[in-house]
Amino acid sequence: MTRNTIRSWYLVHKWSSLVPTLFLLMLCSTGLPLIFHDEIDAFAEQGYSASLSAETSAETGLPLDAMLARALRQQPGDVPLFMAFSQDSSLLTVTTGPAPDADVGEMTLLYFDRATGAPLGPAPTGGVMQFILDLHTDLLLGLPGMLFLGVMGLSFVVALISGTVLYAPFMRRLRFGTLRGSANKRVARLDQHNFLGMVVLAWALVIGLTGAINAFADPLTDSWRDGELAAMTAEYADDAPLDPADYGSLDAAMAAAHIALPGRSPQFIGFPGGDWSSPHHYAIFFQGDTPLTQHLLTPALIDAQTAELTTARDMPPLNQALMMSKPLHFGDYGGLPLKIIWALLTLATIWVLWTGIMLWLRRRPGYVERRVDAITAGASDDRSVGRSVAGKPA
Repeated sequence: MTRNTIRSWYLVHKWSSLVPTLFLLMLCSTGLPLIFHDEIDAFAEQGYSASLSAETSAETGLPLDAMLARALRQQPGDVPLFMAFSQDSSLLTVTTGPAPDADVGEMTLLYFDRATGAPLGPAPTGGVMQFILDLHTDLLLGLPGMLFLGVMGLSFVVALISGTVLYAPFMRRLRFGTLRGSANKRVARLDQHNFLGMVVLAWALVIGLTGAINAFADPLTDSWRDGELAAMTAEYADDAPLDPADYGSLDAAMAAAHIALPGRSPQFIGFPGGDWSSPHHYAIFFQGDTPLTQHLLTPALIDAQTAELTTARDMPPLNQALMMSKPLHFGDYGGLPLKIIWALLTLATIWVLWTGIMLWLRRRPGYVERRVDAITAGASDDRSVGRSVAGKPA
């Protein structure tokens, strides 16, 4: 590469890594416990989950109409918003709110044992894990925070790519992965930053890209609702929203959905008027039957008054990418062993970010110019880096 090319890549790497570094450190720190969110949630909920039947799942148990009636008796005056199913036990959840378009803060999540119909109480609200999740996803700022972190994620991807481009010229004449432990402290920090950066490169690119996709979840959902969903229910466009008192049988709707999408298991139902349905339909979302496809959802839209199928159609590619990115981001595809690997790679990334900060803070004036001149002149990296190290592209 020419001198100007190297310098341009260096400037790209410097600013694309400096700007998001503190936010990335926060995301890595909050992401560590979130990797194990299933295990932490299971431990916190073991008081009521221990009695659940493993023989009853999303396909069996008491009628859905009966379970919904029990939930609404617990929340008089509320309307149903969501019903979700467990694939491994008899746990069933019902979300209610004061209106079909209720905000998240107005919702109540109720747990039930579908095998017996017994209420298990409302879900715990708030808590440390919820605070960590909110901080990780939107900086406690809602959609603006989500979009901001999405931009930080994309900047992280640019930093990774530019750092990879710079690795070869900045480390020429040194073997890949060289760690000069006998050199001075700055050289050692530089080698650690380079080596660990290359080790986590592929994983970090995946995490950065999936994190950026996740940050745009709300706009993608809104786009699906206003575009694809509106087209699927165009014949209802001029009808008044369905009153909750006129909702028909959930069990009949589920039967119609199974005919349209045989061999799949329902994951959740979106009731009319919410973000995941139209004002006139039960949107019953089915998941695939393999570890990969179980995160891909296909909605069957059932007329909530007549229980007749309107249509069933796969989600658009961008929404499918969103559904796939969420579990991949937190290592939810391979159970606990994969989560442990995810945690170790997160710790390595934290160290890469930290050493990058230290190299920047302790840089020497004019280092980049001298280093680029040495590279383009073909000087030995061992000598030039040993004399002035702090300007590693970080």
